[in-house]
Amino acid sequence: METDEGPGETSQGRSLAHLAEEAARCTPDCCAAAVTASYTPGSDAGAAPDVPLAVTHPDLSGLVGLQLESGEGPIPEALAGGEPVSADDLLHETRWPAYRAKALDAGLRSSTTLPYRREGLALTITVFSFRPYRLADAVTGSAALLADLATTVLVRDRRYREALAEVEQLDSALRSRPVVDQACGIVMVVVGCDADEAFALLRRMSQRTNRKLYDLAEALVSTRGRGAEEELRRMSRTP
Repeated sequence: METDEGPGETSQGRSLAHLAEEAARCTPDCCAAAVTASYTPGSDAGAAPDVPLAVTHPDLSGLVGLQLESGEGPIPEALAGGEPVSADDLLHETRWPAYRAKALDAGLRSSTTLPYRREGLALTITVFSFRPYRLADAVTGSAALLADLATTVLVRDRRYREALAEVEQLDSALRSRPVVDQACGIVMVVVGCDADEAFALLRRMSQRTNRKLYDLAEALVSTRGRGAEEELRRMSRTP
């Protein structure tokens, strides 16, 4: 089993790999399977060349990559049309010449691709067979049920991770607020301005010095503003 996943996508990669393995196992006459997944918030856009994928045999990585890079093959067509796409006998297939040649070179004779879309997630599962006309039941079989369930699970997992990230950001903001407030107080004393103006000045300093607002505020608080008076006054005169 091979997976292609980016940083932070380990959990998703394992899910895709498990889905590919189970689809190959439970589909009659299936010799291998491939799964792709792409996520585009607020969009129904199709897969891109760098989408995570999982395959049950190394040879399938090139076959899937060829389709995603060229935009031609069962996977792009299934994503575009939203319907399963089958190649019942690749020996006599006239669509997608490059896909046909590469699949036949790997000894494959038929394939069926099932597409799923949900909340910005575009997932496909493709099952392959060494023999023609052997995958007719894949559209309504166990692989289809597994893929539908996996799509729901992946969407739910992404929701959870996004919510967790928001909580962490909020927690960080709450923890940094007292320090920023203290720094604003120092700026108010040094420059002679109100709280809103002090905060705006700190933000300008943060942007122009390429430092995080919290780090800048912490430095001011730790020195009680000593050594920074001239810069603060200069920044107060700069819009």
